[in-house]
Amino acid sequence: MRDDPANNLARSIRQLREIRGYTQNKLAQLSGVPRPTIANLESGGANPTLSVLTKVAAALQVSIEELISPPRAVARLYKASELRVKRRGDVTVRQLLPDAIPGVVVERMELLRDATMAGVPHKPGTREYLTCETGRLLLTASGEKYRLEPGDVVVFRGDQKHGYANAGETTAVAYSVVMPAS
Repeated sequence: MRDDPANNLARSIRQLREIRGYTQNKLAQLSGVPRPTIANLESGGANPTLSVLTKVAAALQVSIEELISPPRAVARLYKASELRVKRRGDVTVRQLLPDAIPGVVVERMELLRDATMAGVPHKPGTREYLTCETGRLLLTASGEKYRLEPGDVVVFRGDQKHGYANAGETTAVAYSVVMPAS
């Protein structure tokens, strides 16, 4: 049960201990709590004192509340339908980062045959990394043209005028990563 504090405590301690690379012996040493007590806590059958909880929480560098709350998920699956997709003519652009990272944009672009798309200049100082996954791609950036084959990468200033075009006979797929100035 997710709202069972004893079970939550057991799962949280085990998960946090393993994430930190600690054995039960190491956690016992760091917390000053005997190893059999740590094992008992991880079994879900313990009824620890506040003193024991405080010591274990301190050794794991978390709050007592975090120890007795349901453990956080270590991963989350985002279905394709949950990710933002926009159509720009014959180009489909899918956002690949479901959680925003300030200044970072990661997108998958699918360009149908003969498709073109004007890029939107990003904030000053940004760099864009563009890689071709399949097909052939033509990047125009500040008047220069770059032909990309599968596996090729071009790095350019993302704050300038740029555009993408499918330069092949089949659908082209590319990935764009925009990074802020460092």
